[in-house]
Amino acid sequence: MSQPIPMTNIDCKSLQNFVSETFEALGLTSEDALIFANALIFSELRFHPGQGQGVARLRRYQQRILSGEVNPCASWSVIKEGPALALVDANNGIGTVAAAKAMRLAIKKAKETGIGTVIVRNSTHYGSSAVHACQALDHGCIGIAFTNAGPEMAPWGGREGVTGTNPWSIAAPSNQGFPTVLDIAITTAGKGMMNWLIREGKKMPLDWAITPDGDQTDDPIAALKGPLLGIGGHKGYGLAFMTEALTGVLSGGGFGLKPYSDPNKLDVSHYFQAIDISWFMDPQDYATRMGEFVQMAKTRPLRPGFDEILVPGEQEARRTATKSENGVPIDDNVLADMRLLGRELDIETALIEIGRYTGEVL
Repeated sequence: MSQPIPMTNIDCKSLQNFVSETFEALGLTSEDALIFANALIFSELRFHPGQGQGVARLRRYQQRILSGEVNPCASWSVIKEGPALALVDANNGIGTVAAAKAMRLAIKKAKETGIGTVIVRNSTHYGSSAVHACQALDHGCIGIAFTNAGPEMAPWGGREGVTGTNPWSIAAPSNQGFPTVLDIAITTAGKGMMNWLIREGKKMPLDWAITPDGDQTDDPIAALKGPLLGIGGHKGYGLAFMTEALTGVLSGGGFGLKPYSDPNKLDVSHYFQAIDISWFMDPQDYATRMGEFVQMAKTRPLRPGFDEILVPGEQEARRTATKSENGVPIDDNVLADMRLLGRELDIETALIEIGRYTGEVL
């Protein structure tokens, strides 16, 4: 029988301060801790909690730092650089921090040459792709970010993983009160959502994953033991495969079966690009044109069973506004573990409760 997962609304500012202080206690500089905290809060505000890109990852990050899988004090080195290009080695540091600095460099190059591309190797988990793509928006640029990951997706026709979820994001401004932002894993879903459905007592769609024997299943417990499936069948597999070509293969880093295979070197690679809109046209004209495009999509006739048409980034913008005002709904299990972690690390910031979350989790 399905049942809702108990959640509590937490004041957003207290959550951000708690996370930042936690990362400082784990050895990050105050600057890097703030970058990391802002990224996790960004994801917590925008996404369904079952996607697992927000504060639920705190304990996992702590474990990786304490075990030596990730170096919180790693240097960040540019291996090769040109006017519009750079190759960076993250030296097994915090992937989210390395990614933020890489996109910062891509933006700098875009403002100088019209476009900037930075590829990062020897990195670790970098969180949500949208965090990094959206960084470009504040500088009048379109942002593109994607990464490889551990081999969780089966190749089309296979029954063992060979590529990661390899998420993509493309962020572009509009004049509609929110930016248009695509943020997708190349798999139909991730194992975080399967765990969420298990807790809710629900089945999953048949196109999410297969069993280790290669059979279809709607049982998320069985699916956790097998590989994920790509969006659009063979097309998703193709996109994930070519993401490896543009990240791990091109950077000289890990690809395919290699990321996460060695606990001492997670070997993840990322790709970042910024495009300066002003090279092509006035940024306000671009925002207006994007607004026209948004309205073209939203005013098409509806299919039966649909109430409205959304464009990429619109639902996430609504979530962000609601959670910023009413508090961030945190799974009670996650909240209890965060408070335990806070006691372990002597974190001074208190997580301020606003009340029980009673809405539908979207």
